Amino acid sequence: MSKPKLAYYLAGGCGGCDIAVVDLSETLVDVALAVDIVFWAPTVADAKYKDLEAMPDGSIDVGLITGNVRNSEHDHIVKVMRKKCKVLIAYGICATSGGIKSLVNLYTTEQLLDKAYVDTMSTDNPDKVIPQTSCIVDSKYDLTLPALFDAKPLDQVVSVDYYIGGCPPHYDHVKTAFTALLTGQLPPPGSWITSGKALCEVCGRNPVLTGKPKKFTTTIKRTFEGTPTEGACLLEEGYLCLGPITQGDCGVKCPNANMPCRGCGGPIPGVKDFGTRAISAIASMLEKEELVDEIPDPVHLFYRYTLAGSALGKKLNR
Repeated sequence: MSKPKLAYYLAGGCGGCDIAVVDLSETLVDVALAVDIVFWAPTVADAKYKDLEAMPDGSIDVGLITGNVRNSEHDHIVKVMRKKCKVLIAYGICATSGGIKSLVNLYTTEQLLDKAYVDTMSTDNPDKVIPQTSCIVDSKYDLTLPALFDAKPLDQVVSVDYYIGGCPPHYDHVKTAFTALLTGQLPPPGSWITSGKALCEVCGRNPVLTGKPKKFTTTIKRTFEGTPTEGACLLEEGYLCLGPITQGDCGVKCPNANMPCRGCGGPIPGVKDFGTRAISAIASMLEKEELVDEIPDPVHLFYRYTLAGSALGKKLNR
């Protein structure tokens, strides 16, 4: 049998998900030998969009897209990928839920461009020149840039078959996902390729797992305001950890390093709006209702990785 064809596209992301693939190390060699990589842009191969566009529809077995859809170029290519790929996977939290980069949706495009090119103290731009989608250079060269719009998760633009969370996905989980792909052991379409367990279910700090009684949170702390007790539940100590509603495919890396979970793994199965469920989970742990007022910057805490795909984010879309 011929090797399955694989395509990979980085949209509005940082490239961290690409590094997670490279972190497969020796396993990556096995994957590369098992598949025919026909497109990987723009980070790995000098592939041209016209080459992808020329491929027959449905000719690619699996496509992975990382990053959110932030501009007109992303919008076009992910639609092309959807036509060419039999199976399309949103890979990483930006593609699945909008990611941390979708926090741009809290501002207008005009505000963001002014901040980047005009208002910063180190910017020397007295004429307030801002990038345009079209510009004529030397009276003969028509240069163009993609048009910016609000960031969107992949499934707000095209249909998605599977989801993989993480910022970036942990390489162990990437290995599990690729194994599922190559062996045909995928869950039902529309599913997240995940262990299905919340981070708290696999966290050694969880008092339930160690036989200790659970406690209410009596104070709210930021990470610089103290040092967590070794082995103690971060949430019980006042550090706002989102482990109760975040997928635990990361190996509990942040809590193991005394850092509370911020939710990059994406929501546990059954959760449609991560931010709303996170607010509910944290509120249920607080000893006093007044502690809610002490939560710093709740939008950036509860919607850090999922704003664009949330009910709140949809109301912000312009």
